[in-house]
Amino acid sequence: MHKRGKAAAGGMRESSWAVSVETLRQRAKIVSSMRAFFDGQGFVEVETPVRIDAPAPEPHIDCPEVLPPRSNRGVITYLRASPELQMKKLLAAGMDKIYQIGPCFRENERGSRHNPEFTMMEWYRRNAGYLDILSDMESLFAHLLQLTGRDALPAKQMTVREAYRLWAGWDPWTGEWDQDRFDMDMATKIEPALANEGAVFLLDYPRAAASLAKLREDDDVAERWEFYMNGIELANCFTELCDSEEQRLRFLMAKEDRRSLGEADYPLDEEFIGAIDGIGSAAGVALGVDRLVMVLLGLRSISASRVL
Repeated sequence: MHKRGKAAAGGMRESSWAVSVETLRQRAKIVSSMRAFFDGQGFVEVETPVRIDAPAPEPHIDCPEVLPPRSNRGVITYLRASPELQMKKLLAAGMDKIYQIGPCFRENERGSRHNPEFTMMEWYRRNAGYLDILSDMESLFAHLLQLTGRDALPAKQMTVREAYRLWAGWDPWTGEWDQDRFDMDMATKIEPALANEGAVFLLDYPRAAASLAKLREDDDVAERWEFYMNGIELANCFTELCDSEEQRLRFLMAKEDRRSLGEADYPLDEEFIGAIDGIGSAAGVALGVDRLVMVLLGLRSISASRVL
């Protein structure tokens, strides 16, 4: 955010910004390097709609509503929280390696690591799994560390089960699932402990925390990882669920969770559900660009990494 200063000579106003001009230059250099990295790997940059009809019904993630224009006959649309569903439709249409960098929006999120408007990078690969995307992330992060003059140390890998046993004192796979306990311990025990671990991939989530990830065959493990740097979550990756029946079931369960929490009841994206069987197999990841810039440049909050 910027504050208007006193009027300067000639009627012009000086502005002071929370983010420095040099930081904006460095941010542009980082984003440009990210594009060059994926272009060099044979990915195709795509753009998908920012205003959408049906967000993914995830509990605790709320998309801003867009007032319907007269031409829309009163139908509410939403600003996207992620381009995920739209990008998977492109995979179903035959694209193989795609990425996108663009604005996303979430209601009621503001703090040193959150803002209602933020920049997300997502990339997807057909015929790939979450460990393939992990390799992409390792290479990209090492490249960006070197770009900003920092040592590219190898990232550690730890399973969710190992982390909870070590730092929270329980196994999320044992006994009745407790979503509130899982989320609370992640925020108050796991992530603070990860702050002392440098770069870490937290792998293999419980079935109940699968979100849109594929479940490993004959196992209660979701093929999902999150990437942390000094306890700050930067990326969330799935081996993608490409089963329309299972996807519909998960969406309906999520819609019920949203209703029980008093959150908006989003319509189902039937086009997405009908398309995903055609993907075959794929993996993808969402990477928060503002947080990434914050970490790479050693900033204290995302407000110092972009113009808010």
